[in-house]
Amino acid sequence: MRHVKPAKRLAAARAACLAARVDDAVTIRSAQRTDVPAILEIYNAAVAEPAAAYEDVPHTLKQREDWFDHFMWRNFPILVAEAEGTVIAWGSLGPHQERAGFRFTGSVALYVSEGVRRQGIGGSLLNALLDAGRERKLHVVVAAIDAGNEASLALHIKHGFTEAGVFHEAGCKFGEWRDVVYLQHRMDDRPMP
Repeated sequence: MRHVKPAKRLAAARAACLAARVDDAVTIRSAQRTDVPAILEIYNAAVAEPAAAYEDVPHTLKQREDWFDHFMWRNFPILVAEAEGTVIAWGSLGPHQERAGFRFTGSVALYVSEGVRRQGIGGSLLNALLDAGRERKLHVVVAAIDAGNEASLALHIKHGFTEAGVFHEAGCKFGEWRDVVYLQHRMDDRPMP
């Protein structure tokens, strides 16, 4: 049997406790490596949409596995929403930037399968990610959303995010410039770190 470090055991225990029911049919839980193909499928569907996932080509399974492994190595949460054994949505909380001065700032991403949007799943995932941010003592969580993605903007605002600014023509997709709205959610009122 492989020795597991105490910090890894604690992280695994937290992950087990994180599973939560959205309703009788949907569960939010920590992602496992076996979920990566489903995460990839949902992500690549967003790549095909004009107002989401600023990628020129779909990701490969290897790219998503490397991304997953990096998040796990750094102890950043990736959550999935599961219904009847199928992953129907996922979200992640990662670093805003890899500099020490941003260690209290996280960045969220959410992707929901097209057929189950506007059913509260994205909101449940976002709440769980914000809870994970509080657990990590983050002060601010940010989201970068295409200005044309009205549903995602509304979802984040409903859950306490406020607009921090717009980067005009900062993105490019399908041969068009895209405006990116930056939103932020202040997690606490501490005056100093």
